[in-house]
Amino acid sequence: MADSLSSGLGEEQEKEKEDRERGKKAAKTEKTNEKDGVTETLAFNDKNGDSKGKKRNLSDLSLVRFITTELTRGYFLEHNEAKYTERRERVYTCLRIPKELEKLMTFGFFLCLDAFLYVFTLLPLRVILALLRLITLPCCGLSGSRLLQPAQVCDVLKGFIMVLCYSMMSYVDYSMMYHLIRGQSVIKLYIIYNMLEVADRLFSSFGQDILDALYWTATEPKEKKRAHIGVIPHFLMAVLYVFLHAILIMVQATTLNVAFNSHNKSLLTIMMSNNFVEIKGSVFKKFEKNNLFQMSNSDIKERFTNYILLLIVCLRNMEQFSWNPDHLWVLFPDVVMVIASEVAVDVVKHAFITKFNDISADVYGEYRASLAFDLVSSRQKNAYTDYSDSVSRRMGFIPLPLALLLIRVVTSSVKIQGSLSFMCVLLFYLGMITLKVLNSIVLLGTSCVFVKEANMEEKLSDPPPSVVSSRANSRAHRTKHFHTSPQQEPATDKGGISLAADNPPPPNVAETSDPILPKSDSDTFLTTPDEEDDDKIINADTGLEGDRLEHRTPKKDLLEIDRFTICGNRID
Repeated sequence: MADSLSSGLGEEQEKEKEDRERGKKAAKTEKTNEKDGVTETLAFNDKNGDSKGKKRNLSDLSLVRFITTELTRGYFLEHNEAKYTERRERVYTCLRIPKELEKLMTFGFFLCLDAFLYVFTLLPLRVILALLRLITLPCCGLSGSRLLQPAQVCDVLKGFIMVLCYSMMSYVDYSMMYHLIRGQSVIKLYIIYNMLEVADRLFSSFGQDILDALYWTATEPKEKKRAHIGVIPHFLMAVLYVFLHAILIMVQATTLNVAFNSHNKSLLTIMMSNNFVEIKGSVFKKFEKNNLFQMSNSDIKERFTNYILLLIVCLRNMEQFSWNPDHLWVLFPDVVMVIASEVAVDVVKHAFITKFNDISADVYGEYRASLAFDLVSSRQKNAYTDYSDSVSRRMGFIPLPLALLLIRVVTSSVKIQGSLSFMCVLLFYLGMITLKVLNSIVLLGTSCVFVKEANMEEKLSDPPPSVVSSRANSRAHRTKHFHTSPQQEPATDKGGISLAADNPPPPNVAETSDPILPKSDSDTFLTTPDEEDDDKIINADTGLEGDRLEHRTPKKDLLEIDRFTICGNRID
C-alpha cells in the first residue's frame, strides 16, 4: 500500500511539472510573437488552434486580395462633418462674392458719379451765388461776423483753382504728347503706364491733404493763434497740385489711346495682363475687414477712373475720324475687353482674399452701409464736410483733376459756333443738372435704407468721427507721458497678476485710458476686433492683460477709416 501511494504521488508531481513547463513554453511563445510584431491587422494574420503557436496564413497575402480590398474598402464623410460643412460654406461664399461685390461697386460708382457731376453742375452755381453775395454785401450790410460762410469760401476756392488750372492746361499740346508717346517702344510704354498708376495713387494721397489744408486755413476762426504759412501759399500749392495731377492723368489717357490705336494690339494686351499681376500682390497677404474695406474703395475709384479714361480715348478717336459712328464699333471690342478684364480681376481677387482670410460675404453689406452713412451724414445740419470731399477721403477719388482734364478734352474736341451750338450746350448742361439731381435723390433714399438696415441711425447724432478720433489720439498721447508714483504702483499677488482692477483708478487715469463714446448697436456692427486681441483681453475697461497693466486704444471703426489709413496690412 505504501508503495502504491508513493508511486501515485510521484506521478502527480510529474504531471504538475509537465504542466508548469507547458505554461512556461506558452508564455515564451507569446513573448516571441509580440517581439516579432505578429498582430491581427487587416486580416493578414490568422490564429491556429494548435498548441504549437500562431502561424501566418500565406494564402491571405496574395495580390488579388490586396486589389480586392482596395476596390471594396469604404469610408464615411460624416465622421468629419464639421470640416466638410466648412468647405461647402467656403464654396458658397466664393459663389456669392461676385454678386455682393458688384452691389458694392455699383453703389460706389454712383457715389463717385455724384461727386464728379457736382463739379460740372452745382459747383459753378454755388460759386456764382457766393460772388453775388460779395458784390451785394455793401448794399445789404454786414449781417454777421463773416463775409462768407465756410462752405462758400471753399466753393470759391475750388472755382478759382479750376479757372487757373484750365488756363494753364490750354498751353499743353495734346497732339504733341500723343506723338511723343507713340514713338516709344512697347516695353517703355508698359513701364510708363505702371509708373503712372503708382504716381496717381501718391498724388491722390498727398493732394487731398493739400486741399484740406487750404480749406481749413481759409476758414479757420481768426481768434486762434496763427499756426500756418498763410492762405496764398496754400492756394498756390493747391493750384500746382491740381495742374500736375491733371497732366499725369492726361499722359495716362494718352498712353491708353496709343494702345488702342496700335496695329497688333500687343501693348493693350500687355496693359490688361498687368491687372492680373495685381492678384499676385494682394491675394497672399493677410487681410482684415478694415484692409478689405480700403481695397474695395480703391477698386471703386480705379474702376470709375478707367471709365472716364475710356471716355476720353473714345472722344479723341471720334474727333480724328470726324465723328463717324462706324468707328465707334471699331473701338467697342477693345473697350469691352478693358472693362471685362477689370471686373474679372476684381472678382477673382476678392473671392480668394475672403477665402484665405475666412471673411464672410456679408461684410460687403457693412461696407455699403458705411458709404451710405457718409452720404446721409453730409446732409445733416451739423455736417462738417462736403460730400465730394468725404468721397475723396474715403475712396481716394479727387474729382477736380479728372474734371479739369475732361473739360480740356471736350473743349478741344467739340467746336462751338453759332447760336444753335450754344443752345445745345445749354440743353446739355440742363440735362447734366437733371441727372445730378435724380442721382442724388436715388442715392439719398437708398442710403437711408442701408443705414436703417444696419441700425446706424443713432450714430447720426454723434460727434464727427474726426473730432472723436483726434481727441482719442490726444488723450492716448497724454497717457504715454503719464507716470505713476511709487506709492501708486499696482500691487501684485503671488501669481504675478496685477490687482489694480480691484482699486478704483484716479479720475485723470480714467479719463485718459479710454474716451467716453456713446454706445449703440452700430458700434459693435462696424467694429472689427482682432482675434488675437480677444484672446488676450481680460478686462476691457482697465486694459488688464496678463501680468501688466496697459492703456488700450479704441478699436478702429469703419467710419474712421479713409482710403489712405494704414490698417496693418502685412505678409505672414
